[in-house]
Amino acid sequence: MRTIVQLPDDQLRQLAELSRREKISRAEAIRRAVAEYARKRSAGGIRKAFGLWRGRRRDGLAYERRLRREW
Repeated sequence: MRTIVQLPDDQLRQLAELSRREKISRAEAIRRAVAEYARKRSAGGIRKAFGLWRGRRRDGLAYERRLRREW
């Protein structure tokens, strides 16, 4: 599917340089960027983290307060 994307001049230059360096088309660079963005934003990471503290005997609030004191 074709999509029109408007980029500021500096991002367009960065895209052109990246594409040249990687020896890929600008379209391929954009596809890779979108795939990486989607991978990072997926709910999979959240689902994996859910329940990590289950079964621990430590008080979560006390643990958080102790960490914040270190700041």
